[in-house]
Formats: sequence, C-alpha cells, structure tokens
Amino acid sequence: MLSELHTIAFTHRRFEVSKIGFLHIEEADQAVRLLALKAKFDIPELLFISTCNRVEISLFTEVAITNTWINDLLEALYPNLEQSEITEYLLHLELYKGEKAIEHAFSVASSIDSMIVGEREIITQMRTSYEHCRKIGLSGDRFRLLMKHVIETAKKVYTETSIATKPVSVVSLAYQHLKRLNIHLEARILVIGAGVTNTTMSHYLKKHGYKNFAVFNRTLANAEVLASQLKCPAYRLDDLMTYREGFDVIISCTGADHHVISPEIYAAILNGEQDKKIVIDIAIPQDLNPSISENYSLTHISVDLLQKISNQNLKERTKEVDHVLQIIDLAIIEFRTKVKERYVELAMKSVPKQVKEIKDSALNNVFKSEIENMDEQSREVLEKVIGYMEKKYISGPMKLAKEIIIKNA
Repeated sequence: MLSELHTIAFTHRRFEVSKIGFLHIEEADQAVRLLALKAKFDIPELLFISTCNRVEISLFTEVAITNTWINDLLEALYPNLEQSEITEYLLHLELYKGEKAIEHAFSVASSIDSMIVGEREIITQMRTSYEHCRKIGLSGDRFRLLMKHVIETAKKVYTETSIATKPVSVVSLAYQHLKRLNIHLEARILVIGAGVTNTTMSHYLKKHGYKNFAVFNRTLANAEVLASQLKCPAYRLDDLMTYREGFDVIISCTGADHHVISPEIYAAILNGEQDKKIVIDIAIPQDLNPSISENYSLTHISVDLLQKISNQNLKERTKEVDHVLQIIDLAIIEFRTKVKERYVELAMKSVPKQVKEIKDSALNNVFKSEIENMDEQSREVLEKVIGYMEKKYISGPMKLAKEIIIKNA
C-alpha cells in the first residue's frame, strides 16, 4: 500500500501563485473531469487538493510514475494548456512516493509546508477536499485510512505546539490592534478600497460585531458588491471630498501608486471633529499622506508595522517546527502499524462468512436430525453456545494477529 502512493504537487515553493491558479478545478467540475482521468489512467484511488498556493494530485497506483506519464496526465486533465506550459509544470513540480508522500501529507496538514507556517485553514481545506473526493467516488479505503490519521496528527500538532498561536496575517494583526485600542462596536468605519484584503478585513470586523461601515472604491460596482455584504452605503473614491458623516476608523488598502488620502481629503472627512482617530493603512505604497500623522491626532497603524510584527511572529512559529517534525515522525511510525492492521482486517475479511457457512452446515446438514430431536429449551441453549463461539472465532484470531503486528512493530 505505502509504496503505491504518489503525490504530484505544484506549490508556492516552485511556482508563482498565479500559475498554480491555472491548475485549479472548480468543485462543480471535478466529478466529470477527475472521474474521466481516473478511468483513462486506470487509477484505483485519487485525491485532488487545491488551495490558493498549491494544487496536488495524490493517487494509489502500481504504474511507474514517469515524466511521460505525468505529461499525459496533465494533457488529459488540462486540455487547454499548451505543450510549452505543460513542460514548465513538469520542470518544477514536486513528486513524492511511498513514505515520502505520507510525510508530505502530514507536513501539509500541519502547515509547516504552507506559505505561512501555522495557518490552520489548511487542515479544513484538506478535510473538505478528501470528503468531496470520497463522495464523488475518487477516493476509497486507502485514502480513508491515510486522511483519518493525517487529520488526527494535524489536530495534535495544533494542540500540543505553539505553531499557530501568534498571528501572522495582516488582517488578524490589524484586528488585534483595534481590540487593544478598545474600539466600541458602534464605531464609524470607512473602508477605502474594495479589494481582497479590505474585503477580508471588513468581513472579519463584521463577524466580531462591527456594523457601521461605508465603502469607497475607484470602481463603484466593486464598492457596491462589498457594501451589499456589509449592509452599508457604497461610494466612489472621488466622493471622499464631499463625505460629511464623520468617522472613527479608516481601513485603507488600494492599489494606487500615490497617497489616496491627501491632507485636503483627510480634513474634509474629519469634518471638524477633534477626537483622536485611527487609520489602518494596509496599502503598499501607503494610502495615507505622511504629513497627516504629523498634523492631526491619530493612531496610524501602517503595513510596515504590521509586517514587522508578522515577521517576528513567523520566527516564533518557525521555532516550533522541530517539535512538529517529532510529532510527524511518531505519526508515521503509528501509521505503518495501522496499515499492517488493515492488511490483517482485509486478509481476514472472508473469515466471518466462512465461520457462518460452517455453522449453517452443522445446524442444517451434519447434525440436523439430532437437533430436530432436541426440546425447544435445549435448542435455544445450543444456538446461544454456537453464536458465542462464532463471535469468538471471528474476533479472537483478528485480535491476536493485530497484537502480533503491534508487538513486532
């Protein structure tokens, strides 16, 4: 079983995230495309995992996995790719086999193989991917056994180590700053920019009870999309100069190459208010003109500050990697034993049927006449005795075989 496992991985370590994105397959399309692939290449079991920074195809097969075989696989799965693109993917993919593939699965689920070490999302992504592949008929008993142990090990990692305790994402760090500043839930929050980062940040704040938002964006349609999710008004970026509703917090992250919030705009949206404001500027380059911090009472949380904290937290997380590796090493040893136990279970799968056939033959053929001459109470006792022995003949050898395996392991 172990030697038949292969993982073909396209990850952030060797590819730009945008190139990995070309290999993503929408969940709704996976059944048709992946089941066809499974049939075409006669793959007994297959698992497809796709996240923002990795696409992995894991499979159990006795076929030798060569570059030619993978080339044919990619051509079949991604017919829109040019041969030159497939060649590039072949040059930079990561290929794991046997125990290396198992170790890789543990590393991915435990986040030490992630772009951001310690991010818990990967364990949910792997579980969801497996459950979907099982549901549509791609994965079977071997992936069931592997993924069960992988998920259990990842949970142990997050419980017994500190690898995920210190936040490293800009969004979570920015929220922590707001929390420390005791910003009340009724605070007026201006969201300047409706891109991925601000969308994530806004949803995070909404989840934690904030509800008084106003969204500004260069393209009004994009502002309206985010505003509909936050249930708040949407404006064009140019409307900042005429906005007079005031604010307590600004969260700004645009793709502009200049300072979007000029001193004139800041004075306009301040609308004469004198209390100290908060500006979370996650843009690169920053959206807030530096002179504003010098001339107004405000707490400026810049992306540079958040990045410094993130880098330090990432160093702290990295210190835990050795501890995680120890847990993974032990998990691999335990998994070897589980695989051997499963071999015993599969090998002895026919035993219950054989024992039942022997019992039926004894009752209905060999000792039929003797049993017919027994009174009802005696027959009931006999059936109980035979039923008890039947169970013991099934469970006893199974238990003994497992004990021998564990002892030898």
